[in-house]
Amino acid sequence: MVHTHTLELHTEGDDHILDLTAELQILVRESGIGMGQLTAMVVGSTAALTTLEFEPGLVGHDIAAALERIAPRGGSYEHEKMWHDDNGHSHVRASLIGPSLALPIVDGTLPLGTWQQVVLVDLDTRPRNRRVVVNLMGE
Repeated sequence: MVHTHTLELHTEGDDHILDLTAELQILVRESGIGMGQLTAMVVGSTAALTTLEFEPGLVGHDIAAALERIAPRGGSYEHEKMWHDDNGHSHVRASLIGPSLALPIVDGTLPLGTWQQVVLVDLDTRPRNRRVVVNLMGE
């Protein structure tokens, strides 16, 4: 059995993090799949998917601070020289985190840890409409 869904999301850009966990758990439950796999991919090259503890300190500060140390906004990026834009750091950050996740479906649910949520991280420099394509496979 295979189900495909697209989540349409609005983000604020600049390291905005959205919790997708509840929506994904609903998709799993409604699919009727007991054992299988959920795969999800954000469309675009300046956003990413990952898991983390969705709490204010981490979401509102720590992730952005860590990304700033790794790929600073004011850094020199060949991408910006080529395209005359301001989001070279966004592309680097997104590629390091990654655009997709594969999660098991066990007993009709995603077996996430107590403090573990699935999130979209928008790394671009402006608000965006984002699409996350979700495939659920199993029996």
